[in-house]
Amino acid sequence: MKTLITGANGQLGLELGKIMSGAVLAGHNDLDITDKNAVDTFVKKNNIDTIINCAAYTAVDMAEDNYNLAEKINAVGPKHLADTGCKLVHISTDYVFDGNATEPYTIDCSPKPKSAYGKTKYLGEWVVQFCAKEYVIIRTSWLYSPYGKNFVKTMRNLASNRKEISVVSDQFGLPTYAADLANAIMQMLPQINKKNSGVYHYSNSSETNGISWYDFAVEIMKQSGLDCMVKPITTAEYPTRAVRPKYSVLDTHEIQKIFGIKIPMWQDALKRCINELERQ
Repeated sequence: MKTLITGANGQLGLELGKIMSGAVLAGHNDLDITDKNAVDTFVKKNNIDTIINCAAYTAVDMAEDNYNLAEKINAVGPKHLADTGCKLVHISTDYVFDGNATEPYTIDCSPKPKSAYGKTKYLGEWVVQFCAKEYVIIRTSWLYSPYGKNFVKTMRNLASNRKEISVVSDQFGLPTYAADLANAIMQMLPQINKKNSGVYHYSNSSETNGISWYDFAVEIMKQSGLDCMVKPITTAEYPTRAVRPKYSVLDTHEIQKIFGIKIPMWQDALKRCINELERQ
């Protein structure tokens, strides 16, 4: 029997593919998870017994005008995967929360998504919990890696031809290095059963209850050795189509306790990612 990684061309999917020899890797062109017949046929043909669902509609602002498509990928697709009866790891997001908290969100906090993206991801969580037999849903935040589009790569690229950039300083969370989350998932897989099925949180650790995007940008410049001034601005000065959570730090105690996961500090994780970027 084999493990299927959907969304295999995304940041997390690529990191999982590097460390999971023998896994079946499926990007959108290989498998459309919104097509139930395609999912059932693919799973049966490849003798799949475990699925790690990294596929998602993640264009947060575009989701405001493309709700039906976002819902199809973020909720209908996960239902088809859950209905196969395979053990399922489903990746979710901090956007399921409204951002009104002042201390880290625990797994018991009630989701209240404000954006179309957050609403479709929460619906995806609901269908997985209702339909899957053995599963874990992992909410994560501020994902980055050496691949694709993400905040770390954007900041480094901007700094290469600017002397000053402006970054929001009144939205707080914690970044997640995709390689660290991939390693955590690998450690969790053999432990997942009906008893510990549920929702968990994962992001890199911090000595404080979160950092701002501004703080993150400053550290990126520092570790990259880039001479670029980072100017703090407010959310009001940088309006976006979709509402972002003002505070979305995730409490990771449960995933550490139940699965024995050790989570690296965010500064250390960033250093490893930058080293990898500079090796490329």
